[in-house]
Amino acid sequence: MKQLRNICDGVGSVLALLVRSVGYAGTLPLQLGRFIEQCYLIGYTTLPIVAILSFFIGSVLALQAGYSMQDFGAKSFIGSLVGLSMARELGPMMVSILLAGRVGSAITAELASMKVYQEIDALETMNIPPARMLVMPRLAAVIVMMPVLTIIANLVGWFGGAFVSSHVKFIDIDSSTYFGALRHYTKFKDVANGLIKAEVFGFVVVLVCCSIGLRTRGGPREIGASVTRAVVTSLIMILVLDYFLTQVLLLISPS
Repeated sequence: MKQLRNICDGVGSVLALLVRSVGYAGTLPLQLGRFIEQCYLIGYTTLPIVAILSFFIGSVLALQAGYSMQDFGAKSFIGSLVGLSMARELGPMMVSILLAGRVGSAITAELASMKVYQEIDALETMNIPPARMLVMPRLAAVIVMMPVLTIIANLVGWFGGAFVSSHVKFIDIDSSTYFGALRHYTKFKDVANGLIKAEVFGFVVVLVCCSIGLRTRGGPREIGASVTRAVVTSLIMILVLDYFLTQVLLLISPS
């Protein structure tokens, strides 16, 4: 019963923070510096690890597909498999998981430290709402940067698959065949569905991490506990939302 009460309390806190933050959306032009800083932290600093992992995810997909398809004479369809997998699922999910592990943990640690050392109380005393100054710029930044990171992840993953397909001997299909299949079977709606997922995942991750950070109580030891809780909750939310979003998007845009 206590666990259920804690879950309901957490959901209510996240929704309340969302309502307060959206209410300060009109102040975003006055916080342009904070917005740009958050875009840099969420986007630019995350880009190298996104590119590296995307390349090798696309490579492994092509390698496994080539090994499985070589007995069926279907190696020419590797491009379609890598293209659809990256665009619809792996691209947005991988970027969101990296966001939770790298950016979400940093956000939670920063806000939890401010809460523990009473900096949040000082802001409220000066009539500066934390939702306006600390949450709203981050939510706006993640909305802008998630599609960019996801598109880059898709492109790098596709080229990783092409590299493996043309250089591994038991696959040995040229790049024109690979990209021909990719272009034929990967439609704009597949990429768009992935971008919608990325937007929702990223927004929820940042919102959850901000909420947990601002609700931290106790001493410095609680900062680490809040970071762990924020990352675990974010990963669970990504997987749960992925299922329901996939169902909704498949109903809205059937093949």
